[in-house]
Amino acid sequence: MKTLITGGSGYIGSHMAVKLIEEGHEVVLFDNLSNSYLNSIDAIKEITKYKPLFIKGDIKSTLNLDDLFSKNSFDNVIHFAAYKAIGESVKYPLKYYENNILGSINLLKVMQKYGVKDLVFSSSASVYGEADKIPITEECIKNPTNPYGKSKLAFEEILEDIVTSENIFNVASLRYFNPIGAHETGILGESPVVPYNIMPVIADVLMGRKKSLEIFGNDYPTDDGTCVRDYLHVQDLVEGHLAALSYIKENKGISTFNLGTGVGTSVMELIRKFEEITYKKIDIEFSPRRMGDVPVLYTCPNKALKVLNWETKRSLNDMCEDTWRWLKNNPNGFNF
Repeated sequence: MKTLITGGSGYIGSHMAVKLIEEGHEVVLFDNLSNSYLNSIDAIKEITKYKPLFIKGDIKSTLNLDDLFSKNSFDNVIHFAAYKAIGESVKYPLKYYENNILGSINLLKVMQKYGVKDLVFSSSASVYGEADKIPITEECIKNPTNPYGKSKLAFEEILEDIVTSENIFNVASLRYFNPIGAHETGILGESPVVPYNIMPVIADVLMGRKKSLEIFGNDYPTDDGTCVRDYLHVQDLVEGHLAALSYIKENKGISTFNLGTGVGTSVMELIRKFEEITYKKIDIEFSPRRMGDVPVLYTCPNKALKVLNWETKRSLNDMCEDTWRWLKNNPNGFNF
């Protein structure tokens, strides 16, 4: 099959490309490079011995999208292109609503125009907000606490309405938790232009680009006062997307799945594990809580196991080891 990956040069998109190519599929990567580097395409080629077609463009541009679809015949789309920093979304909500909602609507319109029906959407556990129960199931109340989560939930609701009214799209909406890790070769990993996620910030500290790791809040109602999250390996995550693609080929309508390990790990526990793997001390400093963060967020992954036959295979130890291998091989990421 021929798959369009929006956000294809980014962290998850590039790992997804490797997985699809290894499975024998053709991919086209579409990205505006606002938070990624073209060097990731070379890394994909180094791993797979195949260089996918990359097209620079923006989902906010209907002209870019129409040109893309007019020149390619896609079987399906995996939609990663989004702004995703919770703190930034609180500061610049319009930026997030314009890109994550309007841009995604543009994508739906062009898919409809060119008859592309299958979509795997990169959603987020942030749609749950401060969940009414832990672990979080797909049936939990959705009450996002920040514009990023609100933008993801809004587009999920748009997808539900479109599928119900038009009955032409087959959609898997994947609410995933906190991807970390890197490709096991150490050739491909997380390398944002602006680091917001925890691992790139830890990398900046280890590589001397920052003096210390800023942790937002140590007074949460958790064992050590720091937020608890469900960290999953990026390789497990892309395997979940592959399972979802197979599922929507045979099952019409829209389906929603949580992707995570089902295990909660605090920020401090993650840091201590990474120190254990690297034999390095990570200096930290505590700051006040960040607007939009919730204390505890981890999933019940039973639906994905039952329906998609998907579960995580890699441990927190694997996530940290693979990240460290990537950092040792690429101390500056793709910024070289």
